Amino acid sequence: MSGTNILGGQVILPGKSEPETAHLHVAGERIGQVGKADPLGERIDAEGLIVAPGIIDLGVFATDKPAFRFGGITRAALMPDQSPVHDDPATIRFAGRKGKPDFWVHPLAAATKDLDGQHMAEIAVMKDAGALGVATGRLWIADSGVMLRLMRYCAMLDMPLFVHSEDAGLAGNAVATTGLNATLLGLPSASPTVETLAIQRDLALAEESGAHIHFRQVTTAAGLDLIRAAKQRGLKISCGITPAHLFLSDTALTGFRTFARLSPPLRSEEDRLACIAAVADGTIDVISSGHDPRGPEDKRLPFADAAPGMAGAETLLALSLNLVRDGHISIGRLFELLETNPARILNVNAGAIESGREADMIFIDRDSHC
Repeated sequence: MSGTNILGGQVILPGKSEPETAHLHVAGERIGQVGKADPLGERIDAEGLIVAPGIIDLGVFATDKPAFRFGGITRAALMPDQSPVHDDPATIRFAGRKGKPDFWVHPLAAATKDLDGQHMAEIAVMKDAGALGVATGRLWIADSGVMLRLMRYCAMLDMPLFVHSEDAGLAGNAVATTGLNATLLGLPSASPTVETLAIQRDLALAEESGAHIHFRQVTTAAGLDLIRAAKQRGLKISCGITPAHLFLSDTALTGFRTFARLSPPLRSEEDRLACIAAVADGTIDVISSGHDPRGPEDKRLPFADAAPGMAGAETLLALSLNLVRDGHISIGRLFELLETNPARILNVNAGAIESGREADMIFIDRDSHC
């Protein structure tokens, strides 16, 4: 049988809250056996290390292989907001080949041509070219008729639809969340209602269409309440968040620090704590990096003129482990958020250490958080 044996590691196994010591056997590119080694195979000593499935980063805006490798990310779902926009089969095929042979890029198809929010793109042919999902990009689609047609089409094709949840008409040119900090800094701001209105509309259309909607970032207590209630009604939805919105509040804007210029903007401390609670109670399905690196030409500007976004791939795992350290979730639950649930949403044969799965695995030194 031969192959490779990973011996003595603390393995993150499906359904377990804590890692368990186990041997693993890898045959080719797949996990052969869990709990049993092949005496003829190559041996890798993993004693003292956590062995986990490779992280699947759901919804990045750039593919930076060194950053992903450092952060333990083995697969990434790439947003269509590229140059050119990923709204045709050729760009989808090209994106899917970017990371090979040592990294998987799963391109998401643009929901509308040039992400204009008005004219549906040719989603079926992009699925044939390798797209595993559809995304509205950085913007919310304001036209409810377009959105309903899009959801029905995605439901027919059995493709998840990734949506951005900010009502652009209400948000205007806001760069911060309405509150004391935005007022003190004199920044254009918008109420958290920007998010809840967008979520309410899309939940209503999701219920009518039966589509699987993934709310890429839900960052307010009110928005999470809507998601929680919709899940209880049985809607086919999921939602995510980034470490930035779990560990930073709008106090980070003090001094006009443009690294904190994000979309959606940082929220109040009360919303931040509600997000952590939603991770703990299962309302939030995915933690992703939102990796959107910006250069100095985009960030060394007045706060309101700076481009939203920040790099996050390298720090995704290290920051997320703080949720385990602080007792909010178990380490098994953390890897459901980072790996198992993203794999389920994308329908890829990865995200768990069990026989027959793709052998995307990472070794983690828990003491060094890397």
